[in-house]
Amino acid sequence: MTAEEGRVERVHVAPEQGAPPERVETVEAVAERGLRGDRYFRESGTFADREGSNLTLIEAEALDAVEADYGVDLDPGVHRRNVTTRGVALNHLVGERFRVGDALCVGVELCEPCSYLERHLEREGVREALVHRGGLRATVLDGGEIAAGDSVTPE
Repeated sequence: MTAEEGRVERVHVAPEQGAPPERVETVEAVAERGLRGDRYFRESGTFADREGSNLTLIEAEALDAVEADYGVDLDPGVHRRNVTTRGVALNHLVGERFRVGDALCVGVELCEPCSYLERHLEREGVREALVHRGGLRATVLDGGEIAAGDSVTPE
């Protein structure tokens, strides 16, 4: 892994709005649609009308910091982001093109936490703990496979 290259640690999809995220080893990312099998692929997620909702990413390091700083332990996937990464500063990818596995993406905006997540998890403090480290909303520009262990690299 280079200084600019990160890795995919986990991939999750939630087949329906409100459904628990399911861990998958590999998923197909489809241009302008998102991840096959995910609620946003069918445009049925809570934020389906928001640009960049077809792929969301979060840093494993941010989750580690949330636990250390706030005592909030988020089990894999409960943060409701599709891809958990390690070794890449996702906040720096807003407006930038990058690859996740075989898929070419563009960072749209930070995925700041909302009250939905806190209500859904029934845990106070989650929203505050994730401010500025809630991940990245992205659009898939050119589809491809994304799998645990794949690289995440700026273009």
